[in-house]
Amino acid sequence: MGSSHNEDMDPQSLALPPTVRTPRLRTVAELLKPITWFPPMWAFTCGVVASGQSFADNWSLLVLGLVLTGPLVCASSQAVNDWFDRHVDAINEPHRPIPSGRMPGRWGLGIAIAWTLLSLAWATLMGPWGFAACSLAIAFSWAYSMPPIRLKNNGWFGNAACALSYEGLAWITGAAVMLGGVWPGAHTLTLALLYSFGAHGIMTFNDFKAIEGDRQMGVASLPVQLGAVRAAQVACLMMWLPQAVVAVLLWQWALPWHSAAVLILSLLQWPLMARFIQQPIACALHVSAFGVPLFVSGMMVSAWGLRQLHHTGML
Repeated sequence: MGSSHNEDMDPQSLALPPTVRTPRLRTVAELLKPITWFPPMWAFTCGVVASGQSFADNWSLLVLGLVLTGPLVCASSQAVNDWFDRHVDAINEPHRPIPSGRMPGRWGLGIAIAWTLLSLAWATLMGPWGFAACSLAIAFSWAYSMPPIRLKNNGWFGNAACALSYEGLAWITGAAVMLGGVWPGAHTLTLALLYSFGAHGIMTFNDFKAIEGDRQMGVASLPVQLGAVRAAQVACLMMWLPQAVVAVLLWQWALPWHSAAVLILSLLQWPLMARFIQQPIACALHVSAFGVPLFVSGMMVSAWGLRQLHHTGML
């Protein structure tokens, strides 16, 4: 008896979805990771506040900067990282757009390049300072992910590049553009660099979910280099110590209430850090979700302290 054509087909093949040729908008948004845009946008706002300049007179710069730091520069860095990390993500996060196949071919690379160019074009609206800062941040983001440089292959260098771009550079840029392109003063630079140092520890929290994949792919993150517990201790120390230094500096700058607030916010992180050190892999997300908001709140308190010094003529 002859069999029909349908009977000769593999039944499982009938259930397979058609080949994806163009990613959905939702998939593109997932690639750009909006949840990661907040830190540089917040740091830029801290710089704006710390500059002491009028918000009302410079609202356009504030809007331009917020769009640049988050939906453009940070988003482009996420696309760049996902493209060059697609083999690592196939192990650590196979559900991500590229390894899952929801973003086919070289779409990921194309979006990374397009968002990079769009970021640079947008930055021209913010003058020479804004364009220079954007160019440096873009350079960091590509150097972080792209071979042969690939700074992320070493947890010390990679996290430093991210921390400086997300916190220090964004803060300094916010202050500089509000000041008309003038280099910010020593107080602003000091706080921006201290909070960048603290952000290095925060960046390490994200490495605990990828230990196995990083080890297999030769990525020497701090948890891979030091072990989970030791890396957790280092991350917590790097996160907390700069906050303590900021509290001391604010006290010396005649800002006792701001100093006390930063110190209290930092001390509230201790229970979270203690639990994290005991169970690094299980609690990394927890300390990031609840400890980081306390850290960034201290950033804004510090920025308002500098603003007060400007308005009282002490800066």
